[in-house]
Amino acid sequence: MARGRPRQPLVLSPDVRVELLSLAHSRTLGHDLVRRAQIVLRCADDVPNTTVADELGVTRPTVGVWRERFRRQGLMGLYDERRPGRPRTIEDERITRLIRKTLKTRPTDGSTQWSCRTMATETKLSKSTVQRVWSAFGLQPHRQKQFKLSTDPFFVEKVRDIVGLYLRPPAHALVLCVDEKSQTQALERTQPLLPMGLGYVEGVTHNYIRHGTTTLFAALNIASGTVLTQCKPRHRHQEFLQFLNHLDANVPPHLDIHLIVDNYATHKHAKVKRWLAARPRYQIHFTPTYASWLNQVEIWFNIVTQKAIRRGSFRSVKELVDAITRFEKRYNPSAHPFVWTATADSILQKIERLCKAVSGTRH
Repeated sequence: MARGRPRQPLVLSPDVRVELLSLAHSRTLGHDLVRRAQIVLRCADDVPNTTVADELGVTRPTVGVWRERFRRQGLMGLYDERRPGRPRTIEDERITRLIRKTLKTRPTDGSTQWSCRTMATETKLSKSTVQRVWSAFGLQPHRQKQFKLSTDPFFVEKVRDIVGLYLRPPAHALVLCVDEKSQTQALERTQPLLPMGLGYVEGVTHNYIRHGTTTLFAALNIASGTVLTQCKPRHRHQEFLQFLNHLDANVPPHLDIHLIVDNYATHKHAKVKRWLAARPRYQIHFTPTYASWLNQVEIWFNIVTQKAIRRGSFRSVKELVDAITRFEKRYNPSAHPFVWTATADSILQKIERLCKAVSGTRH
């Protein structure tokens, strides 16, 4: 009986065998890689190729291929080799011109930004090619991000003050982020909502009836993430003082209170200053001008807007206030503090880069 070529023995070191066993028993790796590891392990036990093929449900040539690949290349031989794709048909110079034109020019037809079609016409490339290049380099001419640079002469000092409170709150004190969400409208949709179904989203009519507004005052405890709220018909200094009295009645009397507020005139009213002066345990910290994003309560305002206000339909201001109150009662028991990781230096460095970018675009 004729015999084939003698098989080269596979000798596995202990470390390699452990690695192969890990691959062979993995439930997260690809099926092909797991099967190849199993083939090599059985072959290393001196099992004939035909027997290995029958046990693992593959062909005998498949066993021979991966046995030989492992013998020549080791563990790396079990992974798929990178396959060459079709050669690029667009020269680097054309790609460079496309990127430079996207970044440095505007369309000549009066449009404010390039689109895939107008850029394709301009560069004599296909629309899909323009889209692929823009996607590869993160170019989005159709989008904008809004920003506002603070003009506060004490911007640096205020940033360091407030960020310091976030990252290292003082002992035996509460840090409360306080603000008001004014002109919160009680809007009643003129037609019932269409419920969400399989294949289509919830439908809502675009027109509504206005039933008045309320001002939502809120104080966020940065240590626990809980909020204390009140709704008032207006947002004058009188209402702000009422909310401060509400705070004073609900915070522990033995703790110092640090209030983080924005530069709204109500917060600087003479009567508010007198109220604070009569209570030495209160210290007020103003965010820089045009930097309300430093106030963490703005995050909670976005949450209550998205989850309790924006998609609601309210027949009166009372219904709106009741919805906000219910949301607060459900929110506080499971509240957790927002994680603030930005240091004052990182914020200032980002502002510096933004200033340089703005200065570079001036003509």
